[in-house]
Amino acid sequence: MSTATTTTVAEPITAETILRLFPDIDTRSDALEGHDEEQIRLMDEVCIVTDENDLPIGTASKKLCHLMTNIDKGLLHRAFSVFLFNDKNELLLQQRATEKITFPDMWTNTCCSHPLNLANETGSTLPDAVTGVKNAARRKLDHELGIKQEQVPFEDFRFLTRIHYKAPSNGKWGEHEIDYILFIKANPEVNANLNEVQATQWVSAEKLKEMFKDPSLKFTPWFKLICESMLFEWWASLDNGLEKYTDEQEIRRMLH
Repeated sequence: MSTATTTTVAEPITAETILRLFPDIDTRSDALEGHDEEQIRLMDEVCIVTDENDLPIGTASKKLCHLMTNIDKGLLHRAFSVFLFNDKNELLLQQRATEKITFPDMWTNTCCSHPLNLANETGSTLPDAVTGVKNAARRKLDHELGIKQEQVPFEDFRFLTRIHYKAPSNGKWGEHEIDYILFIKANPEVNANLNEVQATQWVSAEKLKEMFKDPSLKFTPWFKLICESMLFEWWASLDNGLEKYTDEQEIRRMLH
């Protein structure tokens, strides 16, 4: 990532920037053969590529960002993870659809996705980036879970911190993200998009700990990282004291 960290903010954020910074990037077209047509279409979405300090340095397709060949060259993108709790302080989990190209069939937090290269989802400063990921979160909660935006007001999202992690999915695909952690309390109607989500479940902290002991259940690596580090402490402070965990400026590095 040494070339990426020297890029200035003034440089236009374009796909061509990425080709210059990563001249040997893997752009092969056959990587998606045999996958679900809708999931292939979504791989054309344009993600925000950042340096290790979360400064945008360009854009690249979701496909390019998730190929391990590119991740191993240092390609890093911005993401978010929503943790939605109801009025009983139960967390909404989802099990990713079998059709998903990365981490299929795995249980994870409410919604995990990416801000895109859209006017209201980008940002070079932390406050602007937080605004962008909150907008993206509301878009994806609707897309994945049918949760309408009026049920998850923008101002109700709480930004906690950013996590930099890398994880393989299988031989071909993986994640390398700076992941924004968002909490929200709401009691929405859930109508899952079955091409994205095969099951949902509301769980208490105790129930989730029991699920982790079940060898038949598989969990996404970012969710496990968050759970093993801070989730249960944050969760215990949901109604009293969460402020001391919000708006963290430093990026938490969780690279093995």
